[in-house]
Amino acid sequence: MARRPPQYRRPPARDIHGIVLLDKPLGLSSNQALQQVRTLFEAEKAGHTGALDPLATGLLPICLGEATKIAGLLLSEAKAYHTRVQLGIETDTDDAEGHVTRERPVPPLSDEIIEQVLAQFRGRIRQVPPRYSALKRDGEPLYLRARRGEEFEVPAREVEVFSLTLTDTGPDWLELEVECGSGTYVRSLARDIGDALGCGGHVTVLRRLWVEPFRQPQMQTLEELKSLAGQGREALDAVLLPVEAGLAGYPTLKLDAADVRRFGQGQVLRAPQLPPDQLVVVCDTHARALGLASADAAGKLRIQRLFRWAVVHGDGGSGGVKPGSQL
Repeated sequence: MARRPPQYRRPPARDIHGIVLLDKPLGLSSNQALQQVRTLFEAEKAGHTGALDPLATGLLPICLGEATKIAGLLLSEAKAYHTRVQLGIETDTDDAEGHVTRERPVPPLSDEIIEQVLAQFRGRIRQVPPRYSALKRDGEPLYLRARRGEEFEVPAREVEVFSLTLTDTGPDWLELEVECGSGTYVRSLARDIGDALGCGGHVTVLRRLWVEPFRQPQMQTLEELKSLAGQGREALDAVLLPVEAGLAGYPTLKLDAADVRRFGQGQVLRAPQLPPDQLVVVCDTHARALGLASADAAGKLRIQRLFRWAVVHGDGGSGGVKPGSQL
């Protein structure tokens, strides 16, 4: 096979680290949005922190480089959404992208009736995820089995809804704001709230407002990122948040210079002041995160994740990599 001309070759990936707070557009899957951001930054590694459906918009934190090591932590954090629920119509996907499976008349609904129903869905609840979801069974996403027309049961699981607020209403629709824990499906909430109101329902609008710890996110659209990329790498890299921004909710353990080297070399340190199994961000004297660790019952610090620049410390280097810089 003939080699591609030089002008068509993909540039070498950059060893770049940080978090992009993307405002995901309507119509793209989370993976499609991720790949566009990864291409713009020419990043070697990238990962997102919790999928949004193509119908959904809003905050999708994208981790580049070493920040991918904390993507799982962000995935497990609390999130907030704004949603619009169309009452009287049920779909097979529990949102507007699916096929209508049932229609029912919407009864007259007062704010008092709606509030009585919403109260049932606050706190720790049992919820059946949508059949069309990325949850896996036997290593295969459920949505693939649903698309093939297979019959299967989706088991209920416990999730937590911290707050559920009615913000607006009409004759056959509700607008809600939801703050919830990891694993909660707003589509399932819409379906179940509609069912409890006696008419069924599905999501027509879904926007993620924030992900802990990014409560007031300064989001970037894909168009804005493309415009910055046209101005050069420096302009684009300026929107990257450091890895530490994603760890703001965790306690920190600051090490002196000698222990920084030992930590970077993977040596076991003593941390008798830490409660057992408490996850902490281990930092150097300049408050730069070196990794994550926890103490065992004997008070020994066990490394859970180690950032690459901490290993530079351990090898006797000066350490320290700023977002956007290369190792």
